Amino acid sequence: MSGSNTTNFTNPSTFILLGIPGLEAAHVWISIPFCAMYAIVVLGNFTILFIVKTELSLHVPMFYFLCMLAVTDLGVTTSILPKTLSIFWFNSREIDFSACLAQLYFIHFFSVMESGIFVAMAFDRYVAICHPLRHYTILTNPMVAKIGLAVVLRGGILVMPYVFLASRWPYCRTNIIPHTCCEHMAVVKLACTDVRISSYYGLSVAIWVTGLDVIFIAMSYIQILRAIFSLPTKDAQLKTFGTCSSHFCAILSFYIPVIFSSLTYRFGHYVALQFHVLMANVYLLVPPMLNPIIYGVRTKQIRDRLLRLFTHKGTTFSPGALPPRPSSMQSWLVTWCSSHFPESLTGQSKRH
Repeated sequence: MSGSNTTNFTNPSTFILLGIPGLEAAHVWISIPFCAMYAIVVLGNFTILFIVKTELSLHVPMFYFLCMLAVTDLGVTTSILPKTLSIFWFNSREIDFSACLAQLYFIHFFSVMESGIFVAMAFDRYVAICHPLRHYTILTNPMVAKIGLAVVLRGGILVMPYVFLASRWPYCRTNIIPHTCCEHMAVVKLACTDVRISSYYGLSVAIWVTGLDVIFIAMSYIQILRAIFSLPTKDAQLKTFGTCSSHFCAILSFYIPVIFSSLTYRFGHYVALQFHVLMANVYLLVPPMLNPIIYGVRTKQIRDRLLRLFTHKGTTFSPGALPPRPSSMQSWLVTWCSSHFPESLTGQSKRH
């Protein structure tokens, strides 16, 4: 009897993404902050890639890792937001089964990869502060490339079983996914068989990847703090810690939403479904949006390059002619930077 009332989706050709269940009427309004976040991600991360590429002084390990982070942020957001916005705007909810598995793979691949990049950046800060004379002999360009390759391979190998197992399960309950994207557990829960292998493997990857990466980062920062507090003056301590502040803020913006979302999704059985979906989108979208802002504001080299980009554009003029008046945007940017970061303009005036 039960079999007659159940549609067979053993090999579903498509899945249906509901978006945010219970908030369908507000999808158009919800799409506004989502679209704004995606615009910031694309503009901010491409700006960082452009600045690092064009500024030869930034061709150092710290900014190579920052470029890897920017590419990863672009990858994870592009994996989910175009489809999410098509759901919100055009009610385009169908997604091919193979496309769903591909989206599942890239979401988790880029997330694991981002965690690994934060470990690499912490190691870079550790070497730069604790062994400054050996920094560029340890982190050579080939070594940076090997670290980047290891991060990519780790993400690819760990996430591949997600897709392999998900493609093997029979789906005979429904093909409706109550989510904005093909998140691993949201897909696996649709299977009509025992999926504890997928659940346990996904949980173990989350624990081991997040746990080990956080331990390695914490160990690096313990050594960094010991080196900082051994410096003779408070000014030197603050200046040295300032080189790590952007990385530390980016770590917090990444790991706090990841841990909170993972715990609520697996153990928050009494939490509303739309809250689960919103939190999953927060941990996937907010860190890529914040990273270019954090590094753009907190990293002096990028801040100075942005300042020069805005204030020096169009300043060439013929001899004897009056220099052009700065635009209101340029004037506001100079005023804001001089009030918040006076050392930036002081350094530029010395160079001129």
